[in-house]
Amino acid sequence: MSESNLQEQIMTFLQAHPDRSYSVERLCDELQFTGATAFTFLVKELANLERQKKVTTDDQDHFKIVQDTKVVEGSFHGNDKGFGFVRYDPDLPDIYINPDNTMFAFTGDDVQVEIIRPARPGSDRGPEGKVTSIAQRNYTQIVGAFTPSTDNPEFIGTIEIKEKKLSKYQLFVTEQGIHPTEGEVVIVEIAAYPDAQHPTRIIGLAKQVIGSVDDPGMDVLQVVYQHEVPSVFPEEVTDEANRIPDYVTEEDKAGRVDLTDQPLVTIDGAESKDLDDAVVAWRLPNGNFHLGVHIADVSHYVTENSELDREAFKRGTSVYLTDRVIPMLPRRLSNGICSLNPDVERLAMSCEMEIDQEGNIVNHKIFQSVIKSHARMTYDAVNQILEAHDPKTREKYADLVDMFDAMGDLHRILYKNRRHRGAIDFDDNEAKIIVDEAGHPIDIQLRVRGLAERMIESFMLSANETVAKHYSLLKVPFIYRVHETPDSDRMLSFFEFVTNFGVNVTGSSKDVKPKMLQDVLKKVAGKPEEAMVSVMMLRSMKQARYADQSLGHFGLAAPYYTHFTSPIRRYPDMMVHRLIRHYAENGTGEDARAKYRDNLPNIAETTSSNERRGIDTERDVDSMKKAEYMADHVGEHFDAVVDSVMKFGLFVELENTVEGLVHISVMDDDYYEYVEKQLALVGRKTKRTFRIGQPVKVELLRVDKDQREIDFKLLNPEEAPKTDLLPKREPRDNYRGNNRRGGNGNYRRNGNNSNRNNNRNGNGGNGNRNGGSRNGNQRNTNSNNRNHSSRSNNNQNGQRRSSTTDHR
Repeated sequence: MSESNLQEQIMTFLQAHPDRSYSVERLCDELQFTGATAFTFLVKELANLERQKKVTTDDQDHFKIVQDTKVVEGSFHGNDKGFGFVRYDPDLPDIYINPDNTMFAFTGDDVQVEIIRPARPGSDRGPEGKVTSIAQRNYTQIVGAFTPSTDNPEFIGTIEIKEKKLSKYQLFVTEQGIHPTEGEVVIVEIAAYPDAQHPTRIIGLAKQVIGSVDDPGMDVLQVVYQHEVPSVFPEEVTDEANRIPDYVTEEDKAGRVDLTDQPLVTIDGAESKDLDDAVVAWRLPNGNFHLGVHIADVSHYVTENSELDREAFKRGTSVYLTDRVIPMLPRRLSNGICSLNPDVERLAMSCEMEIDQEGNIVNHKIFQSVIKSHARMTYDAVNQILEAHDPKTREKYADLVDMFDAMGDLHRILYKNRRHRGAIDFDDNEAKIIVDEAGHPIDIQLRVRGLAERMIESFMLSANETVAKHYSLLKVPFIYRVHETPDSDRMLSFFEFVTNFGVNVTGSSKDVKPKMLQDVLKKVAGKPEEAMVSVMMLRSMKQARYADQSLGHFGLAAPYYTHFTSPIRRYPDMMVHRLIRHYAENGTGEDARAKYRDNLPNIAETTSSNERRGIDTERDVDSMKKAEYMADHVGEHFDAVVDSVMKFGLFVELENTVEGLVHISVMDDDYYEYVEKQLALVGRKTKRTFRIGQPVKVELLRVDKDQREIDFKLLNPEEAPKTDLLPKREPRDNYRGNNRRGGNGNYRRNGNNSNRNNNRNGNGGNGNRNGGSRNGNQRNTNSNNRNHSSRSNNNQNGQRRSSTTDHR
């Protein structure tokens, strides 16, 4: 036997057992070597391997493989029991972190991890690691109510922590900062994080008082400050805004195309005040349609590197909360000179398109203009005209009815075109939370998207695609909205999943096309598994983001896409307008291209990050207010649908979009196991089965507003369908360890209510109903988010939700 062959056998065996050490005698037995000669050769090669530092010995002269130290970076997610997981690659299993190896990282911290035990081939167990450093802290400040204390002279008091991810910690306030009074809500800057001596202690300095715990709306404001969303405009920003005239000057109109004679209209929710888009359409003599999409030219007033521009970039997006809006721009602009109010001149960035009977854009123009809205229309009024054909409404707007009819026809053509090319259409319920003057939720109303809403969506999509294609073909630096093709491994898993329902996907997971996924949705439409398949499809897709490269939009099946239509509330749209003006005035030569080339990647990355910050803030406020609303209904019964299935229970959604948990500990009619491939909980004795999309009846057991938790119990488990999804088992003695107090986590009492957020976050879907898109955005989709789009209002003052998604 050659030396290299023998070394290879030794290394192969030890690599297969990286956590164990072996004596020479045991290695001989395992490798099936016999005789003194073989033993001598083995000792010699083990010595060579030790000199090469490929194996090491312990005090008993036992040999063990030296594992390569692999350090990766990822995001830490902690568990209340002390351990955690690090996600470092969406296509690889998370790294398990033992409680002794977390370095007291917080959930959301960016950490470096040394892998101390790799994943075993063929096993579903991921690798194990230890945190070696914390690269960036997720929490640098905490917001909460102050309670004075005299127990410890080192500290002046404590802060009540409502953030669920930090619920096990205590926050002590040092005397170095300001000294709040009892009940004041303060921003505390973290000065010392937990350590081995004080594993649950955080020390901070009180920096700012934002109000009293009893002030109306303080609960929402705490969430805003905790997410570090800028909510107050600096004085220099408001001063600059106040210096802008509230009317269009003759100087402003110089060089612009005058479109004030065209019958442009705005179509928005009844309470909207920031009217940033106007549309017009008519039939052309050749049978095609003219569509004009005219967007408020915010970039004319928010000039580059001005105080307004820097503040808008810092905010990135307007944030639309239950009882208020945190705007990207001061209201003097958003509700004033930049709002396309009727019967007044306004500056616009216009995209005019000629569209044929198949929905193809055959000609277009993009230019700066002066416009005048001829009517401030609402969705309700246009729906009365187009859907209800209400005589009174049609008579009231008689001079515009023919145009609205043409718009309706054009929308149907555009929608058919999108569907034909494969655009994926996820349709889901959206809700508006109604609050009283004190900010207490009194109702949750479902929104209904009518023809008018879908029509405006089609028009905005067309403009976004047209602008993106125009500048992509010019090959100039630009900002795009991109939604990349899903990873092949995720798609393969999804295709395997849908075969359980008799759905065979035509095509390869390595070359997935939107049409393939659209066809899957068609095949399950109206069937019980439709909701489950839709959710799993969303979880298999990537997250939409901004980029300086035109990578296309998978969900819309659009080769070119950008955000052009909402510059009042999204910085990327305003930047797109700025670039359009720049190339119009300076051409597309090298000098013009060089001006923004180096800055665009940072703008894209920062605005994507700020968008996610806004989404998180909206989500947390919505879930808090929904919990507060449900607190008045404990003990009541509701119809619900299973929204997600986990090892620890079922997430269910009520008809009003409120979501909550049926914890496995209250599913006491049987002994339930989790069947991962089927996303199902199955009763061992009764075979009762619970899966996504299944209707159930529930009773509200408990609500915790601060922790945003809502708990239900099932009322009708006996009505659940029965299946044979459980794997065939050996006699009971062979799996006795998997009992309801321990085992592998598949059984009824292994779930942990306090882990609902981390577990659900890592297993697909957190139930977010955030976002909004006037421009028909494809919702941001990844394993952590299930965001639904809405362009309609979500608040009492009529402001629209920020655009966090890309397609309704």
